[in-house]
Order: sequence, then C-alpha cells, then structure tokens
Amino acid sequence: MTPSPAHTAPSAPSPEAAAAARTPWPPLIWVLLVGTFLIRSAGFAYPFLAYHLASRGVEGTWASIVLALFGAGWLTGQFVCGAAADRIGRRTTLVGAMAAATLVFSVLAQTRGLTGLALCAFLGGICYDAPRPIVSALIADSVPDEPTRAKIAGWRHFAVNLGAACTGAAGGLLAESVGTAPLFWANAVACALFAAAALRFLPATANTSTPGGGYYRAAFTDVCLLLLWLVSVCALIPVAALYSVLPVMMVEDHLPASAYGMSQVAGAIAVLVLSPLLNPYLARRASGDVPMVGLLALSAVILGVGMGSAGLTSHPVGYAAAVVIAVPGEIIAFVAAANVVNLIAPAHSRGLYAGIWGTTLAVAVIGAPLLAGWALHTTGHGGVTLALTACGVTGAAACLPLAALVHRRPAPTNAVPLPVRVALERS
Repeated sequence: MTPSPAHTAPSAPSPEAAAAARTPWPPLIWVLLVGTFLIRSAGFAYPFLAYHLASRGVEGTWASIVLALFGAGWLTGQFVCGAAADRIGRRTTLVGAMAAATLVFSVLAQTRGLTGLALCAFLGGICYDAPRPIVSALIADSVPDEPTRAKIAGWRHFAVNLGAACTGAAGGLLAESVGTAPLFWANAVACALFAAAALRFLPATANTSTPGGGYYRAAFTDVCLLLLWLVSVCALIPVAALYSVLPVMMVEDHLPASAYGMSQVAGAIAVLVLSPLLNPYLARRASGDVPMVGLLALSAVILGVGMGSAGLTSHPVGYAAAVVIAVPGEIIAFVAAANVVNLIAPAHSRGLYAGIWGTTLAVAVIGAPLLAGWALHTTGHGGVTLALTACGVTGAAACLPLAALVHRRPAPTNAVPLPVRVALERS
C-alpha cells in the first residue's frame, strides 16, 4: 500500500533508539504481561456467557438482552477505568477493578434469576477488559522510548491471543464435563491473582495520579483521537466478525461446530507464528517520532479483505484461510494503534486516551453482528464480503486526514513521570 503523503518512511534508528531498544524491560512490564495472559487464559466470562445463560434457562430475546448488557458494560468500563487511572492512580484502579471482577464473576457463577444475571452481566462487562487502558498507561509511563513500547504492545497482543486460544480449548472441554459455573469461578480466581500481583509488585508510585487528571472535554475534542477511534472501529469490526459473523455463515452453510473450531485454531496458530516475526519489524518502524498511521491503514485493508473473503467460500478450509489472511492485519492494527495513542496522548491523560481507544473493540463487538446481520438478510454472504471490505477501506481512507494532522501536531512530552522513574531506578 502506498503511504499517504503525510506519512514518510522512517529513517534508520538512531544509536540512542537502538540502545533503548536493547534496554531490559522494567519488572512491572513482566507483571503486566503475565497478568494479561492469566486473565485471558481464564477469561471464560465473555465467550461462554451465552452457554451459561442457557444453562439457567435464559434464551432467545432475553439472552440477547443480557449479552447486550455485557457489551454495554464493556464500553462503560473502558471510559471509567481509563479516567480513573488518571484520577486516582494506576495501581489503585487496577487492583480495584480486578477485585471487583473477582466478586462479580463469583456471583455470576451462582446467580439464577434473570435480574441478577442481567446486573452481573453489566458489571462483569465493566470489569472484563478493565486492565486494557490501565496497562497501556502504565507501559507509557514506565517505558520512555517508542520502539520498546511497540515491542511490548506486540507481545501483549501475543499474550492476549495465546490466552484466548487456551480459553477456547479448555473452556470447550470443561463446559461439557463440569458445566459453565466452574468456568466463571476460574475467571474470578484469575482476576484475584492479578489483583494480588498488582498490589504486590506494582510500585507504590503507580498509585499516584498524574497532575491534573484526565480531561474529558479536551479528549473528546481532539480530532486526532476521534479520527483514530473511527479508523480503529472500522478495522476491528472485521476482527469482531470472527466471533459473531463467521459462525452464523458457517451454520448457514451446514458446517459443524468443529469446522468453526478449526478456523479458530488456524487463527491462533497464525498469531503464534507471525507475532515473533512481525514484532521486531514493528518495533523498528516505531523508532521515529512519526506515528504508524500508514501501517494502521494497511492493517485495516488486510482485515477487511481477509475477513470479507469468508463470504466467498462455503468450505471449512476457505473459512480457515480467511481467518489466517486477516491475522497480520490484526497484529499490525493493535501495535500501530497503540503507537498512535502513545504519541498523541498528553502525559496527564494517558489512561483516558487509552480508555477511549479501548471502547473501539466494544463498539466493534456490538457493530459487527448488526452490520453483518443486515448484509446477510439483504444480499447474503456476498453482502458480508462487501460490508467487511468496505469497513477496511473506510478505515484506511480515514487514515489520510489522521496522517496529515499528526504530522503537523507537536509531540507531547512522553518523559517518564518522576515518581515512576525513581521507583524503576530502585527496582
């Protein structure tokens, strides 16, 4: 893909950037990565919520409403936790969110009434992806150079996908033998362990909010952030389609559930193979001060075309191939978007900016089935191909004004806040 005029090719990394890239990661980074993998490998609450509701006799329209409440909670949680990370501190917010998740998922495992399930689903949605903006802000606080941040973002995405693969494999086996309630208990235990690790290993200075806290008005009027949000939603709708649209099309093609499982396994293997290959390249591309908008545009096209190609097949191998084609776009999208967020976010609003960006995945989870459902109803599988491809192309097109704006925008100070730097020097 030809880069936009405002996005010039990065020059060779400076000696300082190369030296920074070789600097060992702070210990708290390992805590965050291991914690991310832990809560994703036991993150049964979202993928198995529909089965859990069915086991409680909640089906049809009411099940859809409860699932929608979980999505609404997810959206709310990104705003709340991102802003709270700036207002009351990173460690307090992370520990509090994971402690709340422990309680909510434990109650959700045992609740049987519709009202209780609906309330727990909403609260569970708030907690489920709560660490995302907090971890993003902590990484930006504690790592001063962008190439290392990009490398960490790549391995963080790797941990999420490896954990999700473990969730699907283990959950599918356990749900049939022991039911869904133990899965929610396991999710609660994982969140409790992450809360304990954050309380024990994160520096006390991460409990101190950055000066001024997050400013909603400034963030919501930041055109760069709004354009990035739009681009990310367009890119992530095809990602969400993997979980909401693909199985519907495969059912219409009279394919068994095992065929869908094969596509999931193929995607997980592709992530595990390609992440170590792409991460060093992405870290090199992040060595300059120019945000990775061109790569973000490329990722949107790959995702749209890759997942859109699923509408052109009716064979299990074709569906698996569509997932594999989209995987490079997914890896690039998360790293490139994190890079742009890091370079446009003021130091005092890193959590808020990360939280606003984090809502894009929740919006995609809600939007993908609505868009694809309309396409399936009106024009069939070919309509899904056009709809998802159009999403990717629209996201890439929106990168043109985004690239022009960030190219002219003065970079915010990304120096490590003094209290965090002191804590890292002591660790």
